[in-house]
Amino acid sequence: MTETPSLMVPLGSKLPSFELPDSNGALYSPTNNTFGTLVIFLCNHCPYVIHIASILGRIEEHCNRSNIQMVGINSNDIEAYPDDSPKNMALTAQKFQWRFPYLFDESQEVARAFQATCTPEVFLYDKSNCLYYRGQFDDSRPSNGVASGQDLLHAIQEMLEGLPPQKDQKPSTGCNIKWRA
Repeated sequence: MTETPSLMVPLGSKLPSFELPDSNGALYSPTNNTFGTLVIFLCNHCPYVIHIASILGRIEEHCNRSNIQMVGINSNDIEAYPDDSPKNMALTAQKFQWRFPYLFDESQEVARAFQATCTPEVFLYDKSNCLYYRGQFDDSRPSNGVASGQDLLHAIQEMLEGLPPQKDQKPSTGCNIKWRA
């Protein structure tokens, strides 16, 4: 495992367009009739993702109540990391009771478009599809404390209230995305 920080893409960046399959092959792309879009780069085996996995359902419920669409994207190379295969994605989603679309980026083009570098990595876009928040879920890590998602939930609340994005956002830290050679 290589601990990697996120690049902290500039706030206001536009949501990249994408269409990806879920673990069953059904295609998904974001819609424009919501108050925002939350994209989280995930995978099945990363200890940082496993650390937050059980709270993702709570974050999804909060997003659903707020008319924010939430999706997870796995961009890892499944030849080198077969634990991240679509079959195992479905098992992971079932285990943690994720109901949000968990999508597979086989070409890794979507991860590149987002400039994603690690898992988990959070991108929250407002209703104009402009990046409002990118960074960590909270200050906990697999080695220290219980995940709460407080940084992300605070950002969602401020976005819903129409406040400008905080300038001092902390980067995500996690396992590097497993790029194909």
